[in-house]
Amino acid sequence: MKISKRGEYALRALIDIGIAKELGRELIRINELAEQERLPIKFLEQILTQLKEAGYVDSKRGRYGGYFLKMPANRIRFGNVIRLIDGPLAPIACVSQTAYEPCTCPDEAHCGLHMLMLDVRNTIANILDRYTLADTVEITLRKMRRDRMPLPFMGVIHPPVQMAQCGRRPARARTTGAKSKQQS
Repeated sequence: MKISKRGEYALRALIDIGIAKELGRELIRINELAEQERLPIKFLEQILTQLKEAGYVDSKRGRYGGYFLKMPANRIRFGNVIRLIDGPLAPIACVSQTAYEPCTCPDEAHCGLHMLMLDVRNTIANILDRYTLADTVEITLRKMRRDRMPLPFMGVIHPPVQMAQCGRRPARARTTGAKSKQQS
């Protein structure tokens, strides 16, 4: 299995639309998506049309229009999106569940290559079918906040969130220099 540029761009666009939604932006303009990911806008339009036809996204026309998630992010599985854009996840056709074709070996049931590629297909499918868009958006935003990166479509740098432990208040940031010595 190899993800094409079309497949990669589709996943990146979905992640960006998911991030925008998580940050309170229901609609995101195609030119913002293209700029954020440095993607060709005409190619991105074709990809978003395909995602729209599959029911993953929808669009609103007009001055304040844009693209938005039509399906909840926790129901969008990466394996399904890749299958939509690039076809089967199987490295060879004789192990594909969606596009099976018999192989040329004389005994498929005892073919070592078939057994190996079946394990590869199952591992890839298990991972890609387990992860949702919501999972990836959450992980991406958490890492961006931790690293104090500007959040996409917002232009704001957020400090990392400190969690209280066992009902205690979060520790105050320590100051250095003369001021802290005067307070002691």
